[in-house]
Formats: sequence, structure tokens, C-alpha cells
Amino acid sequence: MLRASALVLLAALAMAQVSSELITPEIRRIGSRLACLCKSCKNTVGDCAMLACHYSKPARERIRDGQAAGKSDDAIVAGFVTEHGRQALALPPNDGFSSLAWWMPPMMVGFGLALIYWFIRRMRKPAVPAAVSAIDQKVLDRYKESIEKDLAKLD
Repeated sequence: MLRASALVLLAALAMAQVSSELITPEIRRIGSRLACLCKSCKNTVGDCAMLACHYSKPARERIRDGQAAGKSDDAIVAGFVTEHGRQALALPPNDGFSSLAWWMPPMMVGFGLALIYWFIRRMRKPAVPAAVSAIDQKVLDRYKESIEKDLAKLD
């Protein structure tokens, strides 16, 4: 019985060493705005599941320390942006040249739909026959004679 309780106590102490205490809803809220820059995953700092991530664990600690110091969410995120640049953001900002990342996909979908509409309209239109000019009988007789000569050579 003593061994079992010691084993449970040891397991509880081992669980206390896991970084799950760093994943509070407040840290997850700010971490969801920051990209994990470990180059191994494409997650945010708030949902990086790697146990030994060399970027997300210190970033979570930094977020926790910033919250303890009374900094706002935007100030904490701005600190990461000044240190790592815009790549630290999980989503690109909607200003300047980065707004293309927001506007280009819907524009391309619209362009593709317009192209499909144009193509279907073009294929559905009946082809307008070109105006046929009157055939000159002399020219037609000359071609017929030429055909007869060529057929006579084949025999």
C-alpha cells in the first residue's frame, strides 16, 4: 500500500513538471496570434503540441511573464513582432502590401468563375457561318478539268 501511494505521489510530481500549466486560456488567446517559428510545425504558439519545442515553450513563458507584468495583448504581440519581424504573426496584417494576402484569393476565385462563364457562353453560341461568295463557274470548270487530268494519270 505504501508503494502504491508513493508511486501515485511520484506520478503527480512528474505531471507537475509538464508545461501544461503554461497553456492557460489567456496564454492560448495571445499564442493563437503568434506563429510557432520552430520550423518543425505549422502551428501557432497557442496550439503547438510539440513537447520539447524550442520556440513555443519560451514564447509561452514570455507571454505569461508579460501578462504578470500587466502588459496588454497587443503589447505582448508587438514585442514578438519587434524581435522576430512579421513572420512572428500567425496571420498577415491587413495593411499595405500584405493586404494582397487577403484580397487575392477571392479575386482569383472571381476571375476563375468569370473565365468559366465566358468559356461556357462561347461554347453554347451557335457558330455563325461565314458569308459564302458566289462561285465563279469558269473557276469551277477549271478545277474540274484539273481533277479529271489527275485522275486520268492515275489509270
